[in-house]
Amino acid sequence: MPRSKRAKVVHLTKTQKKGKELTLRLYANIRECIPQFPYIYVFGVENMRNNHLKDVRSQLASDSRLFFGKTRVMAKALGDSPSTEPYPSTSVLAAHLTGPCGLIFSHRDPQSMLEYFSTFHPISYSRAGTVATYSFTLPAGMLYTRGGEIPTTEDVPLAHSLEPSLRKLGVPTRLEKGRVMLDEDFQVCKENEVLGSGQTTLLKMFGVAMAEFGVEVKAWWIKETGLVEAVKGNE
Repeated sequence: MPRSKRAKVVHLTKTQKKGKELTLRLYANIRECIPQFPYIYVFGVENMRNNHLKDVRSQLASDSRLFFGKTRVMAKALGDSPSTEPYPSTSVLAAHLTGPCGLIFSHRDPQSMLEYFSTFHPISYSRAGTVATYSFTLPAGMLYTRGGEIPTTEDVPLAHSLEPSLRKLGVPTRLEKGRVMLDEDFQVCKENEVLGSGQTTLLKMFGVAMAEFGVEVKAWWIKETGLVEAVKGNE
């Protein structure tokens, strides 16, 4: 049988690798930004959520530029020693790039930046491995969509189609005339408990959001003086 002309062998060794291209672009963009902004901030993230970080990027877009990429690449762009740093002491700032962190190049002074992040704490659904900020218990009786978080007069009964899912997650529910019933209180989580995947699924099912997204400024660099100042606790 003749070989089809459409059948072509693609050698993976010849495909373009975008990883290196993105790395070079991140490095070049950071180097380009250094002379354009009077302040550079290193920030850490707690309970990382991409949508919240996008909100930060959008709200700071008028006078700042945010980078959240590979830590080693960002540190390399700032310089890993006095001999490789593009500006005085940027390598000192690079030393603060540890853990989940990023860079913000900005025209905002440190006081304004600290004030902004002190008020930015959106709440999201918890993920497995995070700590419960308070205890949550499903009350006995008919189950409602918010699981007792709000008065039943302001809530609606839980859809009967969710009852099998609740039983799979270990909640001893039953159906009675199309309503999801619970014969006794069921504690989903305790305060300060490390949450498992089943617990986070239940919390999300009942609209309970516990994870507080936060950005912590760890240190900043001032172009005019070449000084690096670390926030207390991040020295």
